Amino acid sequence: MQTDALELRSLTKRFGPVTAVNKVDLYVKQGEILALLGENGSGKTTLMNMISGIYTPDEGSIFLGGKEVAIRSPKDAIKHGIGMIHQHFKLVDVLTARQNIILGTKAGTIKNLEKTCEELGLGVELDKKIYEMSVGEKQSVEILKVLSRGAKVLILDEPTAVLTPQETDKLFNNLRAMRAQGKAIIIITHKLSEVMAISDRVSILRKGESVGSVLTATSSKQQLTEAMVGRPVELKLDCPDCSTGKPLLTLENVSVAGADRPFALRNISFSICGGEILGVAGVAGSGQKELCESIVGLQKISEGSVIFDGNHIEGIPTREIIKRGISMSFVPEDRLGMGLVGGMDIVDNLLLKSYHSYGKGPFLRRAPARELAKSLVSELGIVTPSIGTQVKKLSGGNVQKVLLGREIHSSPRILITAYPVRGLDINSSYTIYDMLNTQKKKGVGVLYIGEDLDVLLELCDRIMILCGGRITGIHPAKELTKEKIGLLMTGESAEHKEATV
Repeated sequence: MQTDALELRSLTKRFGPVTAVNKVDLYVKQGEILALLGENGSGKTTLMNMISGIYTPDEGSIFLGGKEVAIRSPKDAIKHGIGMIHQHFKLVDVLTARQNIILGTKAGTIKNLEKTCEELGLGVELDKKIYEMSVGEKQSVEILKVLSRGAKVLILDEPTAVLTPQETDKLFNNLRAMRAQGKAIIIITHKLSEVMAISDRVSILRKGESVGSVLTATSSKQQLTEAMVGRPVELKLDCPDCSTGKPLLTLENVSVAGADRPFALRNISFSICGGEILGVAGVAGSGQKELCESIVGLQKISEGSVIFDGNHIEGIPTREIIKRGISMSFVPEDRLGMGLVGGMDIVDNLLLKSYHSYGKGPFLRRAPARELAKSLVSELGIVTPSIGTQVKKLSGGNVQKVLLGREIHSSPRILITAYPVRGLDINSSYTIYDMLNTQKKKGVGVLYIGEDLDVLLELCDRIMILCGGRITGIHPAKELTKEKIGLLMTGESAEHKEATV
């Protein structure tokens, strides 16, 4: 008979006048996989931080195995058998898997690693260096690390964000094996297809409060989305045929030197037409960042050509590209690092890119920028107390709307979007997809770098797959499957043939 491995009763956490989590009840049983869903700002992270000892609850109780416990630090969480596997791995690259697992523990406390690997099918080569491992292998090391410390409750934060479909399947098989051994597992993910595939039950948070729990088998993606948002939401992605058939941007045999390897990109060739979305798939570190930066002049190209609207632009400074009237917009991966300044308000962030258009000399005309900010807030539904609010105080979805709104306002002909919905809830994500499709219908060429293969297949006209800085395939999306993309992401094909545009 299943018993509660972890139970939260009326857990509450406040930050000044803001109540981030309000009297939340939640439980997960032994031998159960619980998915935790909620929009950005719903309290998921705060709740997990209380369970893992990063925050201390202001009110409420935490029970493990029916006994109330006090968790005031991550060390307390580990002592009580709670292990959290973060999205960004916490491993030392130059050490072996075995050394990483033993690191920070007392001598002799870690035993039977080989047996645990075998029982769960983790397949970790314990004496292999971390830097020699794939992303999936590194994640298995993280799982083995927490299990070896006696974890009975596992929390996984966006565990499939950087995995191929094949690695995701292996992870899910591992989770099912752990469930069969009686482990209690909480998985946080925005991918509803994965929620339906792996979880037994789903708990939903909305605005810091618990909406309730449902059995996965008796629910649907639509019902879960409506419970998260609190109203009906249409989960439909369009892919209208708007291509002009005329390439706006062409890369010919482009190579870029890598910081820690000879080439980050090698012999990259492709084109983007107006009115199409070209998706880019690849495991993390396959050259996506260098691809974006080389196009907009932020990364030096060692070989090859970048041609925009018939003109070579390789080697030209970004400012010069703008001065020449070549309208290219770049939405970076790090929206509050490279994209926006968190301490500035919406108006000042709009001025960052186009301040030269709002005055001459040392004086700026701020009134037009304020009007633009008001227009974007209204048009895109940006939730903010005012246009004078610092962007770091906005939710992730609203930050992304500010960034995309600023880029789109410049009337780009090519829009480069790198992970535009990373970490965003389903409702905010679909708003971004609609914005991209609107640009596509205007004849803009969109380069979309994403992680969710289901979205890539539905949203994009063509998909380009990168592996180790090389292109392993460019195909119409309708001719691909997740499984085929997954094979290409691992370098299954060393050559590619670009489909006729």
